[in-house]
Amino acid sequence: MHEGGALPCTRLTARQALAAVTDTYRELPEPPRGFAPAASGPPPKAPPGTSPEPPSTAPPDSPEAGLSGAAGPDGPLGWRGYDEARARARARTGEDESVVAALAVIGGTEAVVLSFEFRYLGGSLGERTGDRLEAAYTEARERGLPVVSLLATGGSRMQEGMRALTQLQRVARQSALNRAAGLPQIAVLRDPTTGGGWATLGAAADVILALPGAQIGFAGSRVRPPDADPHAYSAEGQLASGQIDAVVPADRLRGTLQRWLRLLCPPGGSAGRDVEPAPPPKALGAPGLPESGWQAVLRAREARRPHAEAYLEAYFDDREEISGDRCGGVDPGIRCGFGRRDGRTIAFAAQCGTATRPAGFRTAARLVRLADRLGIPVLTLVDTPGAANDAAAERAGAGAAIADCFAALATARVPVTSLLIGEGGSGGALALAAPGRLWATPDSYFSVIAPELAAAILKRDERQIHDTADQLHIRPQDLLELDVIRGIVPPT
Repeated sequence: MHEGGALPCTRLTARQALAAVTDTYRELPEPPRGFAPAASGPPPKAPPGTSPEPPSTAPPDSPEAGLSGAAGPDGPLGWRGYDEARARARARTGEDESVVAALAVIGGTEAVVLSFEFRYLGGSLGERTGDRLEAAYTEARERGLPVVSLLATGGSRMQEGMRALTQLQRVARQSALNRAAGLPQIAVLRDPTTGGGWATLGAAADVILALPGAQIGFAGSRVRPPDADPHAYSAEGQLASGQIDAVVPADRLRGTLQRWLRLLCPPGGSAGRDVEPAPPPKALGAPGLPESGWQAVLRAREARRPHAEAYLEAYFDDREEISGDRCGGVDPGIRCGFGRRDGRTIAFAAQCGTATRPAGFRTAARLVRLADRLGIPVLTLVDTPGAANDAAAERAGAGAAIADCFAALATARVPVTSLLIGEGGSGGALALAAPGRLWATPDSYFSVIAPELAAAILKRDERQIHDTADQLHIRPQDLLELDVIRGIVPPT
């Protein structure tokens, strides 16, 4: 048993990194060579009309098995000098492999932690690395624990050739099995995190944190185009392009991990689906109802009206946010994450009053699906004049992103509570509104189209905009009468 507490940095050893973020940890036992758990979950279903592949009958140490350890002199390829390189790595690091797997406690939450040793052959993944990773994921499933990966890797091990590369398939399968079991996965990207380690353990995690200045990318520094922009391969560049959730300073990493684990591992987890809905927030703005449709529009567009940040601050005791759509985009006009309220976790996706971009819809859909998988209720705050409709938004797939958001809310098994806190502009707002569980504040409106645009389409005079707003029945009390909302929330 090891005690933690040291401050982390990008160049710590595997065990130093473990000690930096954990309260205590105990190394998991070494798995047998060619580890393959007997009960690692059901195999993928075969497509209709096909027969499932028969299980392999190859002996564990045969090349056909693809899971055995590096047997024979210099590994499976007979790579001259490989044994000597591993001996030097052992002498230098004190480790037998590039990853240390441990059962740890982080801020009172138990987790399986994988910590990579970059000084051991560049933190590369070989067959024995695959054995350790598969055994660790299996341990996490059997115990119902999250997996935290402290990555520092250059990718797959060249000296083991394709036998090393296929370890990525093992990792991907184990990650998918844990995901299906409703167990969170958090990745911490140290320097460097590249190649297959980034493309499996890193990029596939539910929450991805990175240390400042860490080198991150599928391509390592020696295999990139000579004119490649180095910022694109940095933690800061990956954050800007929506690929990771946060860049966390070294002295804040331990506390951030503790908060994320408390949020994603609430008592009871996803054992059942009788999840209590999130209560709608109280109204923070003007209490009286608008007299006309146009007055409702003006109140919702008032710059001093409370927006998402005010509602999130009043609703949650503490919270952490995710960022980006994992497709190259970030929308600053949407806030997504998980928060604590009255001792339980609630996920949130909140529009901030701007036109929502495709990246915002995709980020919200990612949030809803993650919360659904973990059995956590969702709160959405609806406030947008509509979906962004410029050429850039169309090129980024606005229609597909909105459709994906609709689908995520429509298929969520956990309850989703929605509150209209300002503008409800057409389908861009409706995409974040839970079917049958939408409330509204007195200073809000919801419309099939903005009154000005409706008047323009109908070729009406500008003086008729006010009448058009009334005809659209967009006030909160109109929405209640039309059964569009369940109620108008009172002020605090």
